[in-house]
Amino acid sequence: MCDQVVPTCIFGIYTNYPKISYFFRPLWDKPPTPFIRLPHYYAENVTMDHLCRLHGWSLRAEPRRVFDGIIFSNELDMLDIRWHELYPYVTKLVILEANTTFTGIPKPLFFASNRSRFAFAEEKVVHDIFPGIVVPRGSRTDPFELEKKQRIAMNALLRHAGISYGDVLIMSDTDEIPSPHTVKLLQWCDGIPSTMHLELKHYMYSFEFPVDYSSWRATSHIYGPRWHCSFCFRHIEDFVFKMTAYSHADRVKRREFLNYARIQKLICRGDDLFDMLPEEYSFKELIKKMGPIPRSTSAVHLPAYLIKNVDKFRFLLPGGCIRPQD
Repeated sequence: MCDQVVPTCIFGIYTNYPKISYFFRPLWDKPPTPFIRLPHYYAENVTMDHLCRLHGWSLRAEPRRVFDGIIFSNELDMLDIRWHELYPYVTKLVILEANTTFTGIPKPLFFASNRSRFAFAEEKVVHDIFPGIVVPRGSRTDPFELEKKQRIAMNALLRHAGISYGDVLIMSDTDEIPSPHTVKLLQWCDGIPSTMHLELKHYMYSFEFPVDYSSWRATSHIYGPRWHCSFCFRHIEDFVFKMTAYSHADRVKRREFLNYARIQKLICRGDDLFDMLPEEYSFKELIKKMGPIPRSTSAVHLPAYLIKNVDKFRFLLPGGCIRPQD
């Protein structure tokens, strides 16, 4: 009997190590360095001069140029929303995509093959393809190193796009969308810090599941409506692709994690795809946030293009969790 119990316990610890590690995080980790929060003032029909002064800044005589830089994977719907939101305010839409994932798996060039979908923004698009590195099956590589190489290539692409001193650069993932009025503030105000992190409202799977995350590593910060919709895909196959392709692909501990029916069930429940616990630094916060994400029935303060095209993006709104079957 004892001979059976010990191997079973060891196997249980091995297969559930990430969850056990996260549960004891308050013992082995500490919160990131506190950042400085800058309150963000905004209301309809308030002049830009007044908004700049409320932030302790001054109004410019003319707006800065704005460059939006993203390393693209396969988030076509989020890119559609992002570029429709930012198009009126951005000088160049700079997009880099690779023919492999961060984990070294060959992948299609999703943007290049769907470029006609973004014809509305063509004159502002600066696109390039990064020749990725295919990692042989069974080999180990650091996905963050492959990601770092793409970010270096992005710097070169931005220079090619014509960015210069004094321009505003927005660097974020495709699914992290700044609000238009925040971009306007950065365009028109003098005195803003040289580097800022824009606090975002985080959602998971759709805008039905707002996530209460508080981990930031910023030294200066501006708060305002901005959306980060993680794993907000139209098709289940896109969830599977990202789970195996992105920098944290090591979280897929069992093959069953990629089962379509399982993924669909977890999307509708607001549960974690990787069976992970929240990243918290106190047992009180960890226990409070365990379990499914509470639903929201509100569709207020979401991207305007999303609301104008509800039928096109029903899966991103409350009540639309069922993904279409191909």
